[in-house]
Amino acid sequence: MHLVTLNNKKEIPVLGLGTWRLSGDETTKVVKIALQIGYNHIDTAEMYGNEKEIGNAIRGYDRAKLFITSKVWYENLHYRDVISSCRESLKKLGTDYLDLYLIHWPNPAIDMKETIQALSELYKEGKVKAIGVSNFTIKNLKKALEIFQSLSLPLTVNQVEFHPFFYQESLLNFCHENNVCLTAYRPIAKGLVNDNPIIKEIADKYQKTPAQVTLRWLTQQNIITIPKASSEEHLRENINIFDFELDNLDIEKIKKVNQNKRMVYKDIANFDD
Repeated sequence: MHLVTLNNKKEIPVLGLGTWRLSGDETTKVVKIALQIGYNHIDTAEMYGNEKEIGNAIRGYDRAKLFITSKVWYENLHYRDVISSCRESLKKLGTDYLDLYLIHWPNPAIDMKETIQALSELYKEGKVKAIGVSNFTIKNLKKALEIFQSLSLPLTVNQVEFHPFFYQESLLNFCHENNVCLTAYRPIAKGLVNDNPIIKEIADKYQKTPAQVTLRWLTQQNIITIPKASSEEHLRENINIFDFELDNLDIEKIKKVNQNKRMVYKDIANFDD
């Protein structure tokens, strides 16, 4: 698995398994299959309600070889709630630490500094090995970066919706300029890439599927990606993207597919950038 180095020197696999809407025994089954075929980066969140099942799946695996991400829900961003949420996630996952812990959504009703101070405490204690945010716009990121810097704390990742139909170029550039890695969720746009004629044509050229071309398009731009899959077929398809490389012309063609089409929306987020 290809790795990306975060700004605190920790390495993260560029491809992971997204687990939103996986639940119950299906979660354990899917994660076990993913680990068997080469995945080692698993993305979850307290809101997903599947941390315990993921913990069951990873039990017995060498923890040092796994990269586990979780997120604290936007309602739990007061200092004590962050600490409590993290402890509960660790308990459910059956691990002593998280490789990456994210603020799931910004919450303007709670002082961001209070939240980040709690994350700083968890980081100093070694309960989390890297800290980041999710669903932060440039405006939110600027505010967060100021607080992180005042605490001498590295903001490593911003996880956002990102795919050919929602190519957030300004946000991507801002992240790169500030040494923040961008992670793409919903990377194949709920399968819509499979029907796009431009992506299909490029896929035929490389003898790959539109989903594989899209995931490769992301990783070649140093974007971490966490596609969700529930079948072994799709798990294998998604991980089989490192034996080819898109040329620059094709990368630019896919960028032009952009429609500024957001598929995930939360009223709690500030999308006024």
